[in-house]
Amino acid sequence: MRAREREQPALAVDMRDDLAMAYDDRRRGMWQLLAQYGRPAGVGRIALFAMHDVGRDHRVAGLQQRRQRSGDAKTDDPLGAGADRFFDAPFQQRRRYVGTVEPWLAAKIGPQMVSAYVDTVLVRPGAVVKRGEVIATLDCRSSSASNQAISAQARALEAMRTASAAEAGRVQSLLGGNYVSQNEVDLKNADAASKAAQVSALQAQMVNSSLQVNDCVLRSPFDGEVAERTGDPGMFARPGTSIVSIVDRHIVRITADVPEDDFANVSPETEVTIHLLANGKDFKAKISRRAPSADADTRTVHIELDVDDPQREIPVRTTAELSLDVGKAEPATAIPLVAATVHGGKAAVFVVENGTAHVVRSKLLGERMGTFYVDPALKPGSEVVTEGRGLLEDGDAVTAKDETWKP
Repeated sequence: MRAREREQPALAVDMRDDLAMAYDDRRRGMWQLLAQYGRPAGVGRIALFAMHDVGRDHRVAGLQQRRQRSGDAKTDDPLGAGADRFFDAPFQQRRRYVGTVEPWLAAKIGPQMVSAYVDTVLVRPGAVVKRGEVIATLDCRSSSASNQAISAQARALEAMRTASAAEAGRVQSLLGGNYVSQNEVDLKNADAASKAAQVSALQAQMVNSSLQVNDCVLRSPFDGEVAERTGDPGMFARPGTSIVSIVDRHIVRITADVPEDDFANVSPETEVTIHLLANGKDFKAKISRRAPSADADTRTVHIELDVDDPQREIPVRTTAELSLDVGKAEPATAIPLVAATVHGGKAAVFVVENGTAHVVRSKLLGERMGTFYVDPALKPGSEVVTEGRGLLEDGDAVTAKDETWKP
């Protein structure tokens, strides 16, 4: 401790000029620690120079006359400090949500009924397709052969049904002359009806087989663009496998999930400001629809906004930032963010009046874009200390240097 006590006067002399050049709250705390406990050789000066290099010039004048640590007494010489003026600026609460840009229509194209190898894929991402246009084909030779076999069986049964129906008609004509019994006539009619039922069953099988054959040619279900290609020729595709995905974005849907306590703020036709991260565009749109209930797990309400995009300039499945003002604008005073210290919902600032800095505490209403909005009891037009306030105490004399600032 004796060695450290001997080093303190030398430390104060060596570092006074450095502190006069650049000083903020962190530097003041470092000074107090070093002055109280001393420093290891070569450590304190390096740390303070590092802070000076990354810090900003606060234009604090007269630090040498501020206080002499040996006596810790105030001086009557005024401190230099940067000061700005308050502005009268109404404040309104704002909600921000993160949403997703979704296409108006989206479809994953693949087989629904057959399993087969992919034969051809005719499009790639970015291609524009029309409704009914062929997208890909599958190797379905087995399905085609089965369809042809069922078709041939159906034709054979149809011929037998026709012959059986004709025979039943002839036997029926002999019943009037008592040449045949009623039992024979009934058997012939039953045989003809049986043949007809078999033909109907084969025709149904043929329809199902035809659907399988048609499933081997994959077509676009609507006008749109190819978003993804997930299959290539030679891949084995099963029902449910996606080969190509198509989106229609002539209208995009911006979707978001908002907290349940904002349900009343997101009613349909409410105007919302939208910022697209993908292309940096900003625009306004109205809420098109709102879910009537919240999600059971997340307790959020789903909303959607429809945005016309005939030029297809908005990429889908990207991020959108939504913001909207809620409630009514209330009177407020705007001050720079650097001018206040917030604690317990109150903002404390140094207000300069007649060359003297006084601490004023006001209710904090909100913060936005580097600006605090406080209760209007803090009168607009007053000077508030923005630089060098870490040095001040209530009642200190200051020399304020006006600086330009607007919220």
